Formats: sequence, C-alpha cells, structure tokens
Amino acid sequence: MEGLAGPFEVLVFWIKTHITISEAISEVGVGNRYNLRYADDMGMDVGYIRTSKKDQNPELQRRDLEAFGCEKIYEEQVSSRKEDRPELRAALDYCREGDRLVVWKLDRLGRSLRELIDLVNALGERGVEFVSLRESIDTTTPGGRLVFHVFASVAEFERDLIRERTMAGLEAARARGRKGGRKRALDDRQVAMARRMMADRETSAEEVAQAFGVSKPTLYRYLRKEPVTS
Repeated sequence: MEGLAGPFEVLVFWIKTHITISEAISEVGVGNRYNLRYADDMGMDVGYIRTSKKDQNPELQRRDLEAFGCEKIYEEQVSSRKEDRPELRAALDYCREGDRLVVWKLDRLGRSLRELIDLVNALGERGVEFVSLRESIDTTTPGGRLVFHVFASVAEFERDLIRERTMAGLEAARARGRKGGRKRALDDRQVAMARRMMADRETSAEEVAQAFGVSKPTLYRYLRKEPVTS
C-alpha cells in the first residue's frame, strides 16, 4: 500500500479542516505532539513498525513510537505486498481490550484501504483502539472515528463502482455474443472438425489434441458436449 498514503493524507486533511479548533485542541492536547492519550486510560500502547527494502532504517518510526509512549513495539522488514506479516500478527494477538495499536503512518499497517478498514474494525470489536501518528488519527477521539467512518464509506463506494463496472463489462460482452469467464479453448467450428477427425479410427486422440494445441482431457471435455445444430 505504498502509494496509498497520498489519498489518505488528502482525505485526512479535508476532514480535519472541518473539525473546529476547540475540538482539535481537546483531542490532541497540549505538550507532546503525539500526546493523544486520555489521562484515565489504563490500557497499553502497542507499537508496530514496518520497513520495506526501499526504507531500510526504522529509527524514525521507533523514535516517534517511543516518544508517544509505546511500551511494547513489534518490528519487521517486509514489503507491503507480502500477505504474511508475522510481527503484525503477533502485535494484533498481543493487544487486549483497552490497548491501542500505534503505527507511524497508515501505510505501515494495511496494504489497501479495504484491508486497513477491516483491521481497524476487527480491533474495535475486541475493544482495541488504533492510532496513526503522522495523520494524528486516534479512534478514541470523535475526530479519529469520523475519519474511519469516511474511509469505510469511500471503500464501500469504490467497491460498488468496481462491481458496477464489472457488470457493465459483462453486459457489453454478452451483447457482442460473448460470456464472462475464461476464453474457450475450442470454438464450435474447431469442435466439429475434431469430431470429424476422431471419426477416422486411424487418427489418435493425442494427434487430434496436438493439432488443436490442447490437452487430451480438454479435447474430451469439449467432445462430450452436445454438438450445436442449426
């Protein structure tokens, strides 16, 4: 999700411009730049650091997480494209109700907007909050919850657009006489030719399959279908 930070930052900036100064002061507090914690919160702040091959040095992330007050930090070097992130899984498992999972930046956690929303929602169901330092997002605050409500709406809107475009593409394909799915290995004319070749007992199935560039199981699958009659 390396390229996803731009849209996130634009969206966060837009939302924050619609939060009053008094609300921002009450949410962020005075003093430490990252001091978003409520005084009566007894949970633990659990940090997660991810670096990729393009970003070898984790010191900046570690410094800010420690300054925020993270008592335990999980760290790994793995590309955002990798599905298996054992340290992230360990951090998620470690968090308990009342804790907060803290990351340096949104793109450190999720590989996509949808995955980010799902992870934060899963944490919320367990009573675990989420903080992203660079974007100043804290789901214990009204502003932080608002950001993720907007994110979820954007993700749902994006998913609906993809679904709508897919259905429109399938309808257009059907109008042109095609169906969705994989391209056929043999068309009706080729199947008819294969039937005629197979009728010649001196021609083997291997030879017919080779002639059409398909495997024997594929050839037999098409031959088992009822021939199209006009």
